Amino acid sequence: MSEFNPRSLADLVRRPIVTEKATVLLEENQYTFEVDPRATKPQVKAAIEELFDVKVTSVNTQNRPRQKRRVGKFAGYRPQYKRAVVTLAPGSSITLFPEV
Repeated sequence: MSEFNPRSLADLVRRPIVTEKATVLLEENQYTFEVDPRATKPQVKAAIEELFDVKVTSVNTQNRPRQKRRVGKFAGYRPQYKRAVVTLAPGSSITLFPEV
């Protein structure tokens, strides 16, 4: 595996996705993130391991389909994004909601 630039890796992961389905996956040690649409699975794996200091076992990615959106008489589409479901090794975890 080739080395990735740590500066560019931080820009690949945009935000964690918190939905009902993503919350259920947390019990199986799987975390869901919105990532750059051009990001590859090895890049996502390297970025998560670098940012959160965890061991990633697998990465599943999904390009979400376009969804129509209407505002009054104007029709358009919601922004597209790529979703990555990251499975961590047993014993690893990411704190998505740090306690203040």
